[in-house]
Amino acid sequence: MVAGVGPGNPKYMISEVAELVENMENVVAFGRVSKGLNEIRDDIKSVVKVSELNDLINEYDDLLILASGDPEFYGVTDYLKRSGIVIDRVVPGISSFQYLMCKLQKSWQNTNLFSLHGRDYELSEVLNNEMNICLTDSINTPNSISKSLYELGARGSITAGYNLSYDDELIISKKIGDTLDDISALAVVVIEIEMD
Repeated sequence: MVAGVGPGNPKYMISEVAELVENMENVVAFGRVSKGLNEIRDDIKSVVKVSELNDLINEYDDLLILASGDPEFYGVTDYLKRSGIVIDRVVPGISSFQYLMCKLQKSWQNTNLFSLHGRDYELSEVLNNEMNICLTDSINTPNSISKSLYELGARGSITAGYNLSYDDELIISKKIGDTLDDISALAVVVIEIEMD
């Protein structure tokens, strides 16, 4: 079973997932997810790489795999399925992009959603959409995205949300092309393109 724990702070985890975390015998999560859940349960098995899950899945019949955000939005579920692992159930979580859009009080209807977190994406596609939301990583940072979009001729605004839902949360809005400090490797970026 795979479940999403939300954007980070356990108070944003849906109650069904919290019950599963408390009651399942074997629970595994990635480092930052397991650290955030220590107050609920301190025996969560921690992994660093997705490939480490294979051994645990083979070892335990009844395993709860916790994913940050929602496990179906650029999450671990696709990887597991591609690896031939049968998933009996997926329990949703609040994605970090949903959290940020609520903080900004902006609708995400008709939004171009994509991830640069360990993935390639043709940034020029952003120019065709007024509203874009993306997940970042240590290479594709909010600052590099801002600069690259400006070089492509994009104008508008870019907002970066760092450490969303945690005490050190920071949300910064700038014009596309402006410098954004790279506060954290994992961020959510909202790009609003001025259309001609």
